[in-house]
Amino acid sequence: MAKEKRKRFKMTPQRLAILKYLENNKEHPSAADIYRNVSRVFPTMALATVYNTLRALKEQENVRELSIDSGKGRFDPDTEDHNHLICVKCRKIVDIRGDFSLHLPEDDRQGFEIMGNHVDFYGVCPACTRKGREIRT
Repeated sequence: MAKEKRKRFKMTPQRLAILKYLENNKEHPSAADIYRNVSRVFPTMALATVYNTLRALKEQENVRELSIDSGKGRFDPDTEDHNHLICVKCRKIVDIRGDFSLHLPEDDRQGFEIMGNHVDFYGVCPACTRKGREIRT
């Protein structure tokens, strides 16, 4: 997360713990995941603190909220352009890098000026594939 953006962010011990948990986190945690982990150190912290912190981080573009898990919002501290692989069984999300540019014909743009795209790939992760084989044997 960019330090120049952090300066506008009022630091509390709880927010520092949330930032530390998110730093280099590749798990794409939900607010509940973050709360569950950080509340071990700060047991009196409210879930609202996590949501408020995430909202502020989103406003400062220090975290992205992913809408790829319909059951819960997931958060990605990696704000560089990238795409995702999502397991349809366990909902694991993996970052992938690469240019997956798509051409959208003028007729389909409906007057939109296209600024970019985000591609999500869905499948079954190796762990779930192994589990599926174990169940069938």
